[in-house]
Amino acid sequence: MSEKTGKSGSGILKKAAVGLGLLAAACGGEIAYFYGRTMKRGRAKTERTMKMSGTDWSRYMPLMEERKAAMLARPHEDVWQTSFDGLRLHATYFPAQAQPGKRKIVICFHGYTSQGMSDYIGLSDYYQKRGFAMLLPDARAHGASEGEYIGFGCLDRQDALGWIRWAVEELGEETEVLLHGTSMGAATLLMLSGLKLPAQVKGIVSDCGFTSPKEVFTHVLHTMYHLPAFPVIPGADLVNRKLAGYGMDECNAKREVEKAEVPILFIHGGNDTFVPCSMCDEIYEHCASPKRKLIVDGAAHAESYYKDMEGYEKALTEFIGEVM
Repeated sequence: MSEKTGKSGSGILKKAAVGLGLLAAACGGEIAYFYGRTMKRGRAKTERTMKMSGTDWSRYMPLMEERKAAMLARPHEDVWQTSFDGLRLHATYFPAQAQPGKRKIVICFHGYTSQGMSDYIGLSDYYQKRGFAMLLPDARAHGASEGEYIGFGCLDRQDALGWIRWAVEELGEETEVLLHGTSMGAATLLMLSGLKLPAQVKGIVSDCGFTSPKEVFTHVLHTMYHLPAFPVIPGADLVNRKLAGYGMDECNAKREVEKAEVPILFIHGGNDTFVPCSMCDEIYEHCASPKRKLIVDGAAHAESYYKDMEGYEKALTEFIGEVM
């Protein structure tokens, strides 16, 4: 090889190395940007989530404000537990209105970037009029609960077990427990369903739950940003394993419900573009326990209750009548 050819080849290799370095830096920056906006407290914004969900909440605000005022007028208190990894977790507890009969409580798990007192304002009227106590936890890294990294159900399902134990200790061994989740809260409960649950848990209501953070964010990248999953999702998965301690497909609802024993009511909006209705169908098909399904035509993400209040409450009443 001539000296000239050697220098030319060396120059090409250097340019290639620089190019690969720039590509790696760009990919790394893209992954860091995505991870920060989706997985970390403070940078994952409620306003952004609401916009991405495609639901017009303004039309329901008068009803929500009315029910929020009625809800807050009832006796309630802040309660706390310590998570398996040492975080101080918060919930708001509403004792049942005095009614004869068995003790029962519904524990309600909110969606991504929301908090306990936000997602169940509408449904509070239904549950409290039927003699349920209500427990509204703030998920880790949300509301008044501690935590830097969002659990996406994978970590939150262990926290949910803690709240079930709290409810049984508070109300007694004879208490019957219903679990109700919306979006990430629903995914939490579907992932929880594969674990051994206390006998007091009688049923799960899953409203617009997703399969796993990996699959829902792959869907969001494809449909809303027109981007491929690679390298963002695999890169975010590696980062999350190191920082938050779990993989983005480590817990998958469709795998967990194959081990479920507790009856599950699946609810989903037919026009949900954030968590597609096909995810509900897929999880439902994998579910091994007794199950029901309600698809609300025309409802966007987490809108089903407000879109068809009568149909939603009818489905709840029938399901509760079977399991409690």
